[in-house]
Amino acid sequence: MGKPVRARILAQVAAYMEGVRAEGAQGRLVSICIGDTPEVAVYMRNQARGAAQAGIPFDQQLWSADITQEDAKALIAGMNDDPGVLGVILQRPVPAHINLRSLQSAIHPLKDVEGMNPASIGNIVYSDVALAPCTAAASVELIRETGLPMQGLEVVMIGHSEIVGKPAAFLLMAEGATVTVCHHMTRSVAMHSRRADVVVVAVGKPHLVGPDMIKPGAVVIDIGINQITDEDGQTRIVGDVDTDAVREVAGWITPVPGGVGPVTVAILMRNAMVAHQRQRVAGWLD
Repeated sequence: MGKPVRARILAQVAAYMEGVRAEGAQGRLVSICIGDTPEVAVYMRNQARGAAQAGIPFDQQLWSADITQEDAKALIAGMNDDPGVLGVILQRPVPAHINLRSLQSAIHPLKDVEGMNPASIGNIVYSDVALAPCTAAASVELIRETGLPMQGLEVVMIGHSEIVGKPAAFLLMAEGATVTVCHHMTRSVAMHSRRADVVVVAVGKPHLVGPDMIKPGAVVIDIGINQITDEDGQTRIVGDVDTDAVREVAGWITPVPGGVGPVTVAILMRNAMVAHQRQRVAGWLD
């Protein structure tokens, strides 16, 4: 379900990047991993594959787990000043001694292709959504794919993280949707979700949402990624939604894996395209 959306977005970005290559001012994406983290390697491979399909040079950098906060910020500052760097991606998690938010703030907003600089997130409040956090933007893209009109759409967002829940709510409001945000202090999540046209879930709890929480025919966007072990000892990836059961009730549901994830990578590449456009307007690519 997410793959056709991913393919369409990447094709749009590839067409744009093919045009700018003739100008000789393309730039590259720099993906930074601090310390050797196996799960991050998977993300970086997916991003590298997406960049190749979009025609964007991709530079993977592995920084020592012992790097200091000051040295990391200095390296990022150098990338901000380097016209050959189109965008900077900071992989998570980072070592305990690194202040992630401080490093995200160090990435210039025009090179913040992940949309995680506080300035980038703040822009969403003013409906400047072109460089939004990728997973949140991917969820909105998938809702748009259903063909439902955004204006007046009743959406319940389950989860209010800074990375997904909160920015997704603001992105949806910018589209004209009516958004209710539920979290761990919400007294009855089901009371809210059962009336929603669209339910978006991002909490990190396997099979939290069952069929009794969904209105018949509703759209369900499952952002959760959880590893569980079956009775036979086999591990598998599941979402926050009991997909098989909810599929009997919902009108449209994203699978895990294969739903939001592929679109998230495509949004990252689309953000890189937007970053290129804005840097060109700013005169950084001359």
